[in-house]
Order: sequence, then structure tokens, then C-alpha cells
Amino acid sequence: MLGTGVAGCAAALAAAREGMEVTLVTRATSAEESNTLYAQGGIVGRPPGDSPEALAADIEKAGAGLCEPDAVLRLATEGPDLVQKLFVEEMGIPFDKENGTFHWTLEGGHTVPRILHVKDETGRPIEQAMLAACRAEKNIEWRTSTTAVDLLTPDHDSVDPIDRYRPAAVVGAYLLDRSGEVAPLRAAETILATGGLGQVYLHTTNPPGARGDGIAMAKRVGARLLNLEYVQFHPTALVHAKGRLLLTEALRGEGARILDVAGREFLSAAHPAAELAPRDVVARAIHRHMLERDDPFVLLDISFKPTAWIKERFPTLFHRCLELGFDLTAGPVPVVPAAHYACGGIAVDADGRSSIGHLRAAGEVSCSGVHGANRLASTSLLEGLVWGWRAGKAAAAEVRRPGRREPPPVRPWQPEREPVDPALIAQDWTVIRHTMWNYVGLSRSQKRLDRAGRILVELRAEIEDFYRRGTMSDALLGLRNGVRTALAIRRAASDNRVSRGSHFRDDSLA
Repeated sequence: MLGTGVAGCAAALAAAREGMEVTLVTRATSAEESNTLYAQGGIVGRPPGDSPEALAADIEKAGAGLCEPDAVLRLATEGPDLVQKLFVEEMGIPFDKENGTFHWTLEGGHTVPRILHVKDETGRPIEQAMLAACRAEKNIEWRTSTTAVDLLTPDHDSVDPIDRYRPAAVVGAYLLDRSGEVAPLRAAETILATGGLGQVYLHTTNPPGARGDGIAMAKRVGARLLNLEYVQFHPTALVHAKGRLLLTEALRGEGARILDVAGREFLSAAHPAAELAPRDVVARAIHRHMLERDDPFVLLDISFKPTAWIKERFPTLFHRCLELGFDLTAGPVPVVPAAHYACGGIAVDADGRSSIGHLRAAGEVSCSGVHGANRLASTSLLEGLVWGWRAGKAAAAEVRRPGRREPPPVRPWQPEREPVDPALIAQDWTVIRHTMWNYVGLSRSQKRLDRAGRILVELRAEIEDFYRRGTMSDALLGLRNGVRTALAIRRAASDNRVSRGSHFRDDSLA
């Protein structure tokens, strides 16, 4: 199990409760560190009067006609029930209440308030509860500060050359541990839950580990990738000296306004729902407004709400902004769009199964078909939970299947010891991020995409050259995976000439 966010933990928990021996792997020093930990807004539940059909309709509308109907209905039916059973009844996650009942909040694209939340840091208590549940299972082994190098396949890594004739499959992964050594870990089933890819962009709300590692590893073994051109840009990331801080969509759900630097409203011209329009509409409208006026940012304002209410509803965000020099209660704050969520990824079925045998994926690294061309707010944690749970149970069933072949012995890793200059890694990341932001960002054209392709192909060749000779490190692996993921996004965006959802093309652009 590669990844310890909601999808990885759900898969591990489900498999362990089926009696499987599970190894949970994360490159972070703490298992808590994941995209899930930083999720602010909430998770979709089922309030009184709501229905799976109503939720499915909202998901499909946000997905711009590209959602897979069976996957959407599966999420809308199973998801809220699993939230109730696992998060509410078993784990007791303290979702906010009002007058003794859950406080259901509204977010963009939803027709009814159906979002459960814990103040403005919903991901943190979910992550902590999931980790606690996993730690209570005696047959889950933990490996922190451990980075997956590549997936193991019989045709490439088996000591038996005849295994090259077997169907394409994954039998584990090479892992880099904290000592710098690489060793194979064989597995009957491998589940990728490695999170997102936002770090390939200049502006992103994602944590440092969201480098597209799982996408790159899956691509190298030939797994089918799907919908990678649909990268969702969050409309409101706080502009500050140290980077970008996600300002949750729940702010706009609670009435926050977006204004230009002159204090004027402009979103209603782009969509009748204004601030509550789907994210891609809001993000592009902000981006276009900034370009037309050569403004470095726009403004988000919730300061008209009572100060005590802001501090109570958004305590974490209030204090985090204060630490960065901004007071949400005192006036508007500067924001820009930022890469936030990958709607595409490794193509999977209802049980997380990829196109490669014994390789599954769940969460943001995967593409179940739920999100289509644009993800509906607060459905990411829900999808990670549902597909992680299903993948874990299905993997356990596959391991118990009569006649299953054991993973073959594989070759040991052959290390190289040439030092890698960290300045080269930093510079190459700069090139990747600027190239992706300028040419494969909110607005794309064939000329921009072609230029991105030329830059990234040349860069990949250089990176692969010193990867083959260099001393192995997490930083080197991240760079290798980052350029591979960037190229995969660029290729998907170039192949798709139809603007839809979060993929917007304007081929009149230079």
C-alpha cells in the first residue's frame, strides 16, 4: 500500500480486516503527512431529504458531461453510508453540530447543503482517526521515510527470464529507505494511493509530496492513464511570501465575495451563480480578469461577517492567515487560482483495478470516472474513502483466490553512487513548474502545448541521464517522476482539442 491518506488507510484497513498482511508505505517521516491532512472544506454526507440521485445529478453537472454514470451512482449511494458507518458511528469524528444536529454546509455546485465538516480542517481529524484505526490492526506493518522507486514487474524484474511471457502484472515495488538503500518488496497485490500532482505547477495548494509519483510509476509499467488534462485549479489561494495557502471553498459557501483590486464584483458576468459557480468557471474568470487588467491578484472578502463568527467557523484558517500577515476579519485578502486537484489519473474499475494485473489505485492518483472534467466540491475525500475501501476488500479477495500464482523472486537493486548536485534538481523543478503554469495551465493552445512538449522532452532526457548514474534519493526520484507526470498531462491536453470543464483551450493564443 503506497500512501497513507484517506484512500491508502481505507484500503489498508479493509484488507487487514479481511485477514491480509498489509505494508503501508509513505515517503514522509510522519504517516500523517498526506493530501488528506490538509483538506479544509469537508466531506459529502447525506442530510435529511437528500438522495443518492440528487447528489449524483450535482456530480454529473459539475463534471461537464464526462462522468462515468455507474461510478457516480456508486459514490453517491455507498459514500454517505460509509461515512456514517465508519466516520460517525465507529470512529466518532467530531463533525460540527448546531442545536444537536449536524451542521450541513453548502459549497459551490451543490444544490443542497450536504457537507459535513470539522471547523475548517476536516481532513486532519479524518486522517488522525484513520491512522489510529490502522494502528489498531496487528497485521499492518508501517514503513515511513520510505519512497517507492519503481513498480516490480515479472517481465522486467523476475530472476526467471521466462516470466517475460506472462501477462503484464505488478508484483511489488523497489523501495528506498531512510538509510539510502534500495530493496524490493514483493506483494501479491499493490495499491497506489500516492495522492496528487500539483507540485508540477508553479502555483499549487498541494503539499510537497504531490509530485505525481504514482502516475509516473504506473506509466512506466504501461498502465492506462485517463483524463489527465483535467487538472482543477482552486480559485482562491492566498498570495503570501512563502507560497500559496488554500482558502477553502467553504468561505464562499458561507458568503465570501470575490472582488477585483478596485473592490468591484465581476464574477456574475461569467456565471449566474457567481462565487458559487463550479470551480473551473470561477478560476478561469479570475485568471482572465487578472490578465485583462494586469493585476497580480484579486480579493476575497468575508470581513463583513461578525468577527466572532469567522473565528468560530474558520479557526484554523483565521490563525494561519494571521501567521502570514493577513486578518480575515479586517478586510479582503489577495488570492490567485492554483493547481489543486487532478480529476484524471490511473484508469480503474469499481474495485480500483488498473489495466495491469495486481495493480490497483485509489484516491487522487486514480481515475474512477467520478469527477469527469471537473470535480464537485468535497467529493475527493469521499471518493478516496469509497475506492480505497473497495480496493482493499477486492485485493484481499484476489489474494484468497484458488490457484493464484505467488510473486516470483526478483533481481536485487544495482545501485549507482555518483553525487547529484541539488542545484540541478532545484533548477529543473523551476523549469518544469514555469513551463506547466505558462503553457499547460488554466488556458491552453496548441502552440503553447507544443512548446511545452519540446522543453519537457529535452529535460526528461537530461534527468534520466543523471538518474541512471546518480546516488538514489527521494529528491531525485521526485524530479524524475515530476517531469514524467508533466509530460503525461501535456500529452493528454494536446490530444484533446475540445474545451470541457477544467480543460480549456483557446487555439487563437500564441
